[in-house]
Amino acid sequence: MSNPVANSSVISQIENPFLDYLGIVSGEMKEGKANLFLDLHHHHMNSWQITHGGVLMTLLDVVMAMAGRSLHDDQKGVVTVELKTTFLQPGGVVGGRLEARSVAFHQSTTMCFCDGEIWSGDKLVAKAMGTYKYLRSLKSKAGLVKMGGSD
Repeated sequence: MSNPVANSSVISQIENPFLDYLGIVSGEMKEGKANLFLDLHHHHMNSWQITHGGVLMTLLDVVMAMAGRSLHDDQKGVVTVELKTTFLQPGGVVGGRLEARSVAFHQSTTMCFCDGEIWSGDKLVAKAMGTYKYLRSLKSKAGLVKMGGSD
């Protein structure tokens, strides 16, 4: 399978095999706003053959983190503190395309608060609100392993 992320804007400065596997493609990321896209394939579907809720939540989490990171010139890393998602209607079928959009609506020195939406054409599929904590940049993979508690 080709890697659509390799030719797109940077979602993360650190390799993220999960996002690569999903095929998430970054759109814009600036001034507290972000969007990204996902072309839907069989591996994105649940047993009802509609987009799995975990895929939708991943899109929302990533796009909101991007919006928060875009408020800093150095695009600091963030970690999710809280994520609330409301699923409004089925979110797409194989061959469709989803767009996730986000706006960072408030930030402090250590936290950022964002709204996110997923659209399938002109159909609003899901909405979310997330809280993200800014991190100092991690300079090495060893720093990530230490943070995660294992290798």
